[in-house]
Amino acid sequence: MFNKYYQPLPQRDSTSPRTPGLFVGTDGFTQRGHHRGLSFDNMPDVSGNSFTDTSQGWLSWICNLVVIFLVYICTFVTFPISGWFVLKTVPNYQRIVVFRLGRVCPPKGPGIVLVLPLIDQWQRVDLRTRAFNIPPCQVTTQDGGVLSVGADIQFRIWNPVMSVVSVQDLNASTRMTAQNTLTHSLVKKTVREIQTERVKLGEYLTMDINELTRHWGLEVDRVELTLGSLLKAPDEGPSGPLIMPPSVPGLEGLTGPIQQLAMHFLGHSGNSQHQREDSITFTDELSSAPTTPGSVEELLGGVKLLLSETLVRQVGACFQFDITSEDGQHHSYYVDLSQGSGAAGAGSLCREPDVSLSMSDSDLLAMFQGELRPFAAYTSGRLKIQGDIKTAMKLEELIKLLKK
Repeated sequence: MFNKYYQPLPQRDSTSPRTPGLFVGTDGFTQRGHHRGLSFDNMPDVSGNSFTDTSQGWLSWICNLVVIFLVYICTFVTFPISGWFVLKTVPNYQRIVVFRLGRVCPPKGPGIVLVLPLIDQWQRVDLRTRAFNIPPCQVTTQDGGVLSVGADIQFRIWNPVMSVVSVQDLNASTRMTAQNTLTHSLVKKTVREIQTERVKLGEYLTMDINELTRHWGLEVDRVELTLGSLLKAPDEGPSGPLIMPPSVPGLEGLTGPIQQLAMHFLGHSGNSQHQREDSITFTDELSSAPTTPGSVEELLGGVKLLLSETLVRQVGACFQFDITSEDGQHHSYYVDLSQGSGAAGAGSLCREPDVSLSMSDSDLLAMFQGELRPFAAYTSGRLKIQGDIKTAMKLEELIKLLKK
């Protein structure tokens, strides 16, 4: 009994020629590993702007014509009233996708569009460029580092019919696809490559996301990476030290080449010092090495000997240091290079400092001894700055005098 009325669905033969379906054209089936089911074979080729439904038989075609003709007559007979319901105004940046008796029709608009009652279901599609951001997520790079990376993405719809028919929630699907592509692409890069080739990586991500979303009638125009903090330093290698861009107050809105120029300006003094550190110096083991301060108090005494009006003219700012010792105690020190010959000591300033710096005592000693650059300490999170970052970097002048 069942064999007479119910026939099993035919199975696709992988060697048989394939026809374009709803999502892709003929070239889409030539890709290796690309499979489509029989349910899309008889649907119109929307990507090629062909809306002819080959699965519709002659009886169904006649019934559709009769129903559409009757609805047209009813609409024209009651036109003064039905005009308020069947006429839609579509602006230039929108299109209307109509499903007439359940079958997709070409997009309508702009201008005045006629939508038949009872048999037409329609949906507006906005063609303007949209934007969304991927929140910073933790990415484990190829060299073992853990980096917080996000992205700002701009996209637009180029085929309104495909955007309605091929995906249910376009925004959520695009966001999920972009986030997965971002994560899978960056795990193959090192921290230095992500930092120095951010623009190029954004272009590659744009092509990768478009490859996945073009069947949805969507095109990604721009992907711009936003680098966060370095959560875990990568394994040591020949690539050298890393300089990660921090969230500098006043630079959050700068992106692309402008931000890179600002980062280069702020890190210029640190880079020059790093180049000097790379040089090889031969010394005699029997010669007396210069004494280095072993505590913050000794360092403070050395700073007092270097105070001068020339240093005040070069820096012109006062600094407050909040130091945390190894046993957890907090101490305050100040260096006033804003007036006179300058001053330095323990405690707090009588007035509001220009910059407040918070760090451990070991990092403070390392910074003033030249072993730790202020900019590198700030980018790695070992130095916290309250105030103008440019003013804080003027401490390099005092560090240079201490090294001499």
